Amino acid sequence: MRYAFSTLGLPGTPLARSAALAAEHGYDGLELRAHPEEPLHADSPRGDRAAARRTLAAAAVTVLGVAGYAKVAGAGEDGPVLAELRSLVRLAADLEAPNVRVFPGGGELPDADADTHAIRRLRAAAPYAERHGVRILLETHDSHRTGTAVARVLEGVGDPGTGALWDVLHTWLAGEQPAESWRALAPHLGYVQVKDVASARDLTPLGLGDGVLPLAEVTARVPPDGWLCWEYEKRWYPEAADLPDRLTRGREHLARLRGEPAEVGAPAAEPVRRPQDPGGGTP
Repeated sequence: MRYAFSTLGLPGTPLARSAALAAEHGYDGLELRAHPEEPLHADSPRGDRAAARRTLAAAAVTVLGVAGYAKVAGAGEDGPVLAELRSLVRLAADLEAPNVRVFPGGGELPDADADTHAIRRLRAAAPYAERHGVRILLETHDSHRTGTAVARVLEGVGDPGTGALWDVLHTWLAGEQPAESWRALAPHLGYVQVKDVASARDLTPLGLGDGVLPLAEVTARVPPDGWLCWEYEKRWYPEAADLPDRLTRGREHLARLRGEPAEVGAPAAEPVRRPQDPGGGTP
C-alpha cells in the first residue's frame, strides 16, 4: 500500500517543507491543493513547476494528484470549465502527477441535468488529459456524494481518461455503506481519500482512528498497489490540531488496518481479511 497526505492540511506551507514532512513520516506522496493561496496552482510559471519537480525528486516523494476546484456538473457555459480542466491537466503533467481531482458542483440542478453537464464536459476533456498522461478523477462530493452517483456519470463518459476519487467522508455522510461504494467505484477508482471526524454534526478533523468513520471497512478493500491519501482539512478548521504532529500516527494507523508494518522497516504482520459482502462474496 502507498500512502499520501493532502497539503490542505498544511495551508500555505512551502512545498519543500511538505515534501520533507512526507519523507520524514513515511509517506510516499503528496496530494497538492491547486489554489492561488498555495505555492503551486494553475497559473504558476514554468520555472516554479520545474523547481517543484526537483524538490520532490530530492525528497523521493511523488505527487499523487493535483486537487483542483473545477465543477464539471455545474450550471453555465462549458468553455470556462474546459479551460480550467486543461490548465489543471497541464499543471499535473508538468509535475509528473498522474491525477487531477475535480468536483461535481451540480448544486440545485436536477440529477439528470447535472449528470448531462458532467458527462459532456468530461468526455470533451478526457482525450486532452490522456495525451498528457493524466487522469481526471471525479470526487464523491457535493451534488454527487455517493459512489453510485459518481459511477453513474463515469459510466456515461466511458473513457479511461476519467475515473473516481473516493472521499470516504462524503459517502458516509450520504448514508452509503462502504461495500456499496466499493462496488460502484472499483471499476473507476483512482485513489481513496481518508479522514476522521467526531460525528456528522462536528466535521472538525481528527487524527485517523479517533473518530467514527468506517476506515477499517474502506481500507481493507483497496488493492495492495493502491493509494490511501489522508485529507486533513486544517485549511477549513484552523482550530484543529496541527497536522505534522499527527502524521506518523496516522500512517501507522492505516498500516495496522491493512495488516502491514506500522513502522517503516518493521516486519510484515498477518494480512487483514477483506470484508465480505452480505452474500458471502469478496467485494
